[in-house]
Amino acid sequence: MDKFLNTNQKLPQPEVKSISHAEVEALVEARLKEHAATIEQSVAEKMNSAVQSTNHEENSLSPKQIEFALSLIAKTRDFELAINPATLKVRELEKLIAYNRYKNKGILVNLVKKGVLQKKG
Repeated sequence: MDKFLNTNQKLPQPEVKSISHAEVEALVEARLKEHAATIEQSVAEKMNSAVQSTNHEENSLSPKQIEFALSLIAKTRDFELAINPATLKVRELEKLIAYNRYKNKGILVNLVKKGVLQKKG
């Protein structure tokens, strides 16, 4: 019983390894580089997904937008649509809107060069 109650015995303590300042700096620098690489990768993934989503948006028009584009083309009088209306893009719709706002013939010429419009008759 005395052995159990004897408080003079020292408990084994784990050795504490000291770390130098240079080792701490090296560890911190390694972690920072790892963190920076992770951030770069996530930013690159977000950019790629954003580019893919804008490409998808650029290639599609809603039925109402197609109807609006056809009405704008009808207002030009001298031009008609040379492609399938379902293949119209948002960019082309924006150009048609710009033509109707500013009456810049160069916009129509560019759409003819791209094959979107053609002269009537």
